[in-house]
Amino acid sequence: MLKFHSTLTRKKEVFRPVKEGKVQMYTCGPTVYNFAHIGNFRAYVFEDLLRRYLKYKGYEVRQVMNLTDVDDKTIRDSQKEGISLKEFTERYGKAFFEDIKTVNIEPAEVYPKATEHINEMIQLIQVLLDKGIAYKSSDGSIYYSISKFKGYGSLAHIKVKELKAGARVKQDEYEKEQASDFALWKAWDESDGDVYWNSQFGKGRPGWHIECSAMSMKHLTKAFESGNFDAEKFESIDIHTGGVDNIFPHHEDEIAQSEGCTGKKFVNYWLHCEHLLVDGKKMSKSLGNFYTLRDLLAKGYDAKAIRYVLLSTHYRQQLNFTFESLESAKNSISRLVELKQKLEEYNPEKGTPHNKQVNALLKKARKGFEKAMDNDLGISEALAFIFEFARETNKMISVKSLSRKNVNDCLNLLEDTDSVLGVMQAEKIIVPKDVLELVQEREEARKNRDWKLSDELREKIMQKGFYVDDTSEGPKMRKIS
Repeated sequence: MLKFHSTLTRKKEVFRPVKEGKVQMYTCGPTVYNFAHIGNFRAYVFEDLLRRYLKYKGYEVRQVMNLTDVDDKTIRDSQKEGISLKEFTERYGKAFFEDIKTVNIEPAEVYPKATEHINEMIQLIQVLLDKGIAYKSSDGSIYYSISKFKGYGSLAHIKVKELKAGARVKQDEYEKEQASDFALWKAWDESDGDVYWNSQFGKGRPGWHIECSAMSMKHLTKAFESGNFDAEKFESIDIHTGGVDNIFPHHEDEIAQSEGCTGKKFVNYWLHCEHLLVDGKKMSKSLGNFYTLRDLLAKGYDAKAIRYVLLSTHYRQQLNFTFESLESAKNSISRLVELKQKLEEYNPEKGTPHNKQVNALLKKARKGFEKAMDNDLGISEALAFIFEFARETNKMISVKSLSRKNVNDCLNLLEDTDSVLGVMQAEKIIVPKDVLELVQEREEARKNRDWKLSDELREKIMQKGFYVDDTSEGPKMRKIS
């Protein structure tokens, strides 16, 4: 059975969705104020792995990933550039979509923007005011009173009794030690410039936390089906994910807001991925170890290798990112891609019988992969089964002991597991005309048994970035990465 480690209960739980065969999943997306860094992508790739494996298991997945396009940072940095909030955030939103495509992250079903859901946020804030859970401060801002919510602190496992009663925090992001009443609606002041909306509370803008409550309810439940909030139509969301830095205050506040409005459990399974380190240290611009995805690509590193590094460590373990790990990842992917290519090009000799050993090998690999992934996405163990399969299959290819059915079954396993991993797609190789001419010349040299010239031509071909594999079907080209 599929099990996930719940951040809320701190234990593994059997996954049972609200609706059989369907998964409603909300993932915290980017704040579009800069290019996403590799720490962000650790979370996005983990969420993609989760999504892909749920689909592999036969679930119909509806994923919603928000785009935060109004908060303290987007306002601050758009003002620094002297451009509108919309123009500023659209630039980085566009970059985000380009980046996730680059690392082969499947698109979510919905990417709602905070600025397009202000009405829904206002409705939720009004419900909280009507229930006496929220209150208006002297400056016109609306705050959530955490003392009015019995379960506050349960996700982050903090003791509310130790907090200073009535203390308020207006900024979007803050530390555990600042746990206190948080802003739902921020009354306009001069620092906001032209960024504001009119509401019954006055001129202002929403706080960061309320956006995810509103957008998850709107796009994963029927709570806003009529256009007006209806708590009776709310159903618990199956899965909510993010990085461990989202647990407090963001996700803690989401629970308080949402359950305060509906009186029902907000989310059934909370999954959080650990931090990414670079060479054993926290990523920081001051340490010179801060990298965006684009920084790594500009250094010549392969996008698939980056994806592999980000997914190959269990999501609840800290990931230590190194450039050596990128080289190792590239080699690991090459082994799988080359096996797939060998199988695709394999021509069984006439009369080759079906190899029953392959059936046992396939069964072991598939069962091992699924058992590991069912256990809270145990990716390291799952990959070990795939590489054991690759090693044994290569041996059988070398002695030509595979039938056509064996080959097709092996390819099916690789395709099925890569629907989860997303790293085995071979790039189409375009070989320049001058390289093809060298290859042809080398073939002539080989026919004439001129091995010295053949070796010289192979070297020239390699200098141009290509490697020649001599096979019984003729020369096969591989690009040297």
